[in-house]
Amino acid sequence: MKDLTTFYTNKNILYKDINEIIPKQLGSRKKIKIYTATDIKSAYYAIFIVDSKSRFIRKNANDLLELFEKLKEFKEHNFKHKELLISSPLCSKAKKYLQDNDWRVRVDFM
Repeated sequence: MKDLTTFYTNKNILYKDINEIIPKQLGSRKKIKIYTATDIKSAYYAIFIVDSKSRFIRKNANDLLELFEKLKEFKEHNFKHKELLISSPLCSKAKKYLQDNDWRVRVDFM
């Protein structure tokens, strides 16, 4: 979580509340970190962190959208900002697909 706050502080985004959601709570076995956060302007963020050695492809993007829908049901909230922080290689089609669905994709996290 320290890496997360440092990363966003460098982007001039300050959070007043950050909570980690365990993927098992959403019925997923994926190795992904999920955070919900509220910034000082009361905007809600859903932050997904993917750290893998393999390429993030379009199929993974579909799985991420399904996981986001489960997160919305679990928290009973529609998030204003959806972000993917990724350190593995990213397929250009997956990136375009996520951006078309109003996601911010930030590569080279950590």
